[in-house]
Amino acid sequence: MYDIAIIGAGVIGATIARNLSRYKVSVLVLEKNSDVGDETSCANSAIIHAGYDPHPGTLKAELNYPGHMMFTKVCEELDVELQRIGALTISTSEEESAKLRVLLDYGIRNGAQVEIIGQERLREIEPFVTKKAVEALWAPTSGIINPFELVVALMENAMDNGVELHLEEKVTGLRKENGSFRIETEKGSYQARVVINCAGVASGEINNLISERKEAIRPRKGEYYVLDHFPAPYVTHTLFSVPSAKGKGVLVSPTTHGNYLIGPSSEFTDSADDKGTDAPTLSQVREQAFRLVDEIPMQYVIREFSGLRAYHDSGDFVINSPVEGFINMLGIQSPGLASSPAIGERAVGMVGEIIPLEEKPDYNPRRRPLYRVNNLSLEQRKALIAKDPAFGQMVCRCEQVTKGEVVDCIRRNCGARSIKGVKKRVRPGFGKCQGGFCEPLIMEILSEELGIDRNRINYSNRGSFILMEKTKGEE
Repeated sequence: MYDIAIIGAGVIGATIARNLSRYKVSVLVLEKNSDVGDETSCANSAIIHAGYDPHPGTLKAELNYPGHMMFTKVCEELDVELQRIGALTISTSEEESAKLRVLLDYGIRNGAQVEIIGQERLREIEPFVTKKAVEALWAPTSGIINPFELVVALMENAMDNGVELHLEEKVTGLRKENGSFRIETEKGSYQARVVINCAGVASGEINNLISERKEAIRPRKGEYYVLDHFPAPYVTHTLFSVPSAKGKGVLVSPTTHGNYLIGPSSEFTDSADDKGTDAPTLSQVREQAFRLVDEIPMQYVIREFSGLRAYHDSGDFVINSPVEGFINMLGIQSPGLASSPAIGERAVGMVGEIIPLEEKPDYNPRRRPLYRVNNLSLEQRKALIAKDPAFGQMVCRCEQVTKGEVVDCIRRNCGARSIKGVKKRVRPGFGKCQGGFCEPLIMEILSEELGIDRNRINYSNRGSFILMEKTKGEE
């Protein structure tokens, strides 16, 4: 029997797993996909929101600001890329300026660091803002992060400290018996004293397996453009529209790797598998982005994508325990990523009220740093290549990723097992050619490292094979 079972390995499940790995308890994480962080945590704006948007008195307001400030320590310990570039919420009218002052009041009441700035300072801070802008709400502690790397790092560190991760195990049944929980999955059956539901869009279904208090989670889809990195100067801060009933609206923002994101849309969908994009919605995203900037270099668009957010009708995070020993994390949509460290602490406190938690003397909060060859000096590269020639073999020209980096990300705890898994960890396939050059090379490395045929390498989840069979015989 496990002390604690966590259902779902997105940023919330991974954060809670890492936090609990500090204690002398056995922790099992069950994830339905073939990798961690493959749902909402894989398709979002990658923003560490500063805490001025949530309505005071809500759980979002309570957890957002302290959570987003915790990221400095989290990312330093886990070697995750974080840049506090600051955010500007742009007003282009008197009506929007009135809403800015509401946000200013929210921010002050939530403890956030915010101020309203006029045109002169706004254009000094961000020259690429639209000429229609009259003022902005400035939040200097807002940041951008690599969300793929974050979830992997959290889970890797949790596993380094004893957490057990089971992938490709969708939970199909949950019941309480003799004071503990019986968890049925597609592959097996487990017992745990405490269950934490971090299943995101599917969290309502998990709750409804065990609780008489039924919950409904609605998927809300957001579609984005991704722009390639380019040498010309462009936006250097996160630019937000004034929020509406649909959410924070479309943003324009750099990423930690020099790309740019434009989006998202915000529409409910009936399917938790609806992750497609469509031209009319993306056209609306583009038009809304022109409220923030006067120029969008669309010639640099290299990808469109969408992600689903877990919306609860309360409009707030719902963290509760409808059954003794069963803890819900429901409706963790934006600012869920920014709030995740504070949510993780809240979860540990709730677990501590159910079972005793004693700290491990040998807990290690740090993971082994990544190799980022593209960030090294020439002398540092030479020294690394002298130790391992694989770090001199370039496999991704767009993102400048070496074979050594790919091999390392496969061999780690919570290592990559698919094309997408490698892509999320060290970025081959994120560039202009979108894997056209590097994908066959990544497939070959995966085949060598995992000891399986290339035609059994998945792009992402089970059965997503790239190769099916040979088209020509051996000569």
